[in-house]
Amino acid sequence: MPVKLDQTDRKILDILQKQAKITNAQLSKDIELSPAPTLERVKKLENSGIIMSYHAKLNTKALGLGVTTFINVKLARHNKENNASFLKQISNIPEVIECHHLTGNSHYLLKVITTDIEAYHKVLLDKLSEIEEIDDLQSMVVLDTPKDSKTIPIP
Repeated sequence: MPVKLDQTDRKILDILQKQAKITNAQLSKDIELSPAPTLERVKKLENSGIIMSYHAKLNTKALGLGVTTFINVKLARHNKENNASFLKQISNIPEVIECHHLTGNSHYLLKVITTDIEAYHKVLLDKLSEIEEIDDLQSMVVLDTPKDSKTIPIP
């Protein structure tokens, strides 16, 4: 069941999504509330599970990670055992940074980040192709990312 949010909670969430390192003092100024109740509200949002964690957004290109690929994965048999085995195996592949369970023609969508096409090819051949539960893989290499928002619209 969704947690009820008031306008102040929504403002806090919007600001924290954009500036996770903001001080409580600055946050309290921005939402026009004193520091103690501001901190109390943030703690409430954390304890309720709405705020799950805080992250640094890294520049992949500056780290030498120049290739992002999305891979549609179709399992040979889409059952509980195959799903569990597949998920366990991809959890051990650090280049797979996201995994989404889907409806439609594919069962999963993976997001893979590597240094270059050669490194991607190695992940594909040496790691993903070795997972027996996979029946079919279809890769899509990202050419450009004109929008990469990590800000979730708050209803």
